[in-house]
Amino acid sequence: MKRVLAIVIVIFMVSCKPKAIVASTTVTEPVDNIKSTKIIDNHYDNKIDFSTLYIKANARYADEKQSQNVTAEIKIKKDQQILVSIRFLGITMAKASITPTSVSYYEKIKSTYFEGDFSALSQWLGTDLNYSKIQNMLVGEALDDLNKGKYTQVLLDNLYRLDDSNNANTKKSYYFNPNDFTVNKQEVSQETENRTIQIAYPERVAHKEANLPSVIEIKTTQPKGKSEINLNYNSVSFNEELSFPYSVPDGYKRIIIK
Repeated sequence: MKRVLAIVIVIFMVSCKPKAIVASTTVTEPVDNIKSTKIIDNHYDNKIDFSTLYIKANARYADEKQSQNVTAEIKIKKDQQILVSIRFLGITMAKASITPTSVSYYEKIKSTYFEGDFSALSQWLGTDLNYSKIQNMLVGEALDDLNKGKYTQVLLDNLYRLDDSNNANTKKSYYFNPNDFTVNKQEVSQETENRTIQIAYPERVAHKEANLPSVIEIKTTQPKGKSEINLNYNSVSFNEELSFPYSVPDGYKRIIIK
């Protein structure tokens, strides 16, 4: 069931919504333009301090032909593993495991599974990925290590935007809230292939351990069509002792993502 696979994969790029009052990131007063290096430094001053993260979430996937509502359980062991379980009406329909060197998943509808590395996943989504980038998106940081790139900055609609266009075909843009320099939105586009992915964080909550997104809106465009994932999160907890069980059931057929 391809839409379930889409939810599993794209959930790797999102975060969590705790039961707390949402802190507004709206700024009504004009803000000053500042250098890109200052924007980057201020962004990384935001605290991200946890060993594990446990999330219960609702997710809705929609494309031009269909839609699907599911629940998701997301476990993160920082810098080591992410485990996602997708459930429909309380039944586990798919499970995915990601580590710094591998990506694996299985789904029950067609009794299929995938095992591979980030190259196949990157090709399927239309953007280069690795474990660090996915984890950064989960905690609401910039997709790439901004200290390793060169950017031009623009002040647009009271947001700071950094543009990286060193690669003529791949363009990346990061939008930052001017009051706390958290990521408001990030975009990656490949014009030749007509592929884009946009990840927006319209709301955030500041925890002791981290300032995390609470609402996630993901839109993708590829030649085969458009899709959207909207995520709403029920609970989040930090630094619990978590288990990461993953094994493909017997009799499942291995597939290749193209």
